[in-house]
Amino acid sequence: MTVSVVRMVWTGLPLLAAGLSGWPLAAQQVADSAFSAPIVAPAYRANGPLVLLDEAHTNFHTLNGRYLVFGRVLQQDGYTVRPTRVPFSSESLAGARILVIANALHASNAGRWELPTPSAFTPAEIDAVKKWVRAGGSLLLIADHMPFPGAAGTLAEAFGVHMRNGFAYDSTRAVSRFTYSRASGRLASHPVTDGRGPSERVDSVVAFTGQAFAIDAPGRPLMTLATGTVVLEPRVAWQFSDATPVTPGAGLLQGAVTTVGRGRVAVFGEAAMFSAQVAGPRRNPMGMNDPTAPQNAQFLLNVMHWLSGLLPERP
Repeated sequence: MTVSVVRMVWTGLPLLAAGLSGWPLAAQQVADSAFSAPIVAPAYRANGPLVLLDEAHTNFHTLNGRYLVFGRVLQQDGYTVRPTRVPFSSESLAGARILVIANALHASNAGRWELPTPSAFTPAEIDAVKKWVRAGGSLLLIADHMPFPGAAGTLAEAFGVHMRNGFAYDSTRAVSRFTYSRASGRLASHPVTDGRGPSERVDSVVAFTGQAFAIDAPGRPLMTLATGTVVLEPRVAWQFSDATPVTPGAGLLQGAVTTVGRGRVAVFGEAAMFSAQVAGPRRNPMGMNDPTAPQNAQFLLNVMHWLSGLLPERP
């Protein structure tokens, strides 16, 4: 996720001016309601698998908000998409094929994007989601840059995913937009990128800032950061200085899949790539509507097809 910000320089590192208490002018990001994915052959004719989008945890992305187009694309493909606004439990997850969690937050961080960043989920909720996945459910977990990894980190750990609560940047510490391609070796060959046939093959995906994470076996990388990238871990979102902790990003991930029991899990460290938004006073496209990211929509569909079992677990 990127935002429209004022860029300044302070003690050698770019400093991005944020809003009150670290909220980075997020109100300038709105859904591009005019975008429609070019789906020729929907995966399901009607009443497809039920997809629940979490809206119970102070989520930055909702079906009526920044993930409006996310929901529409899934509906175009035949999925049944609904919000869920209650805590996770065996009862609230019953009947769902896929649970989507995008940028959840603990209530204490709703207007304060700064440390500490407690878990958005209770231990009982994490246990319920893990049991649901083990029994055959599929989870799409999306946690963008800080503070979202902090809020999702405990849930992610339950599936062998270790998130860095920071911002991914290139070696110059000035560019946070990443293109993953097969040609570079940083976009993996996998059923998610191969799709169900040549028309669904994805060769390039674009991410817009985000975090970075590692995954335990049997997890499979999809999007791998390049040598020289870094993860900046500030105390307040978008406020960087020479004292900001830095972790090398090479080999860390922004996309991966794994299996737990009879279920499947897809994890991504960037949220805008699966949206279609316009940002800032110039209404710059960001996400699936960005002309430099023409395959992001197909990538989202392939992820959903893998989670719903239309694609094989492994090559």
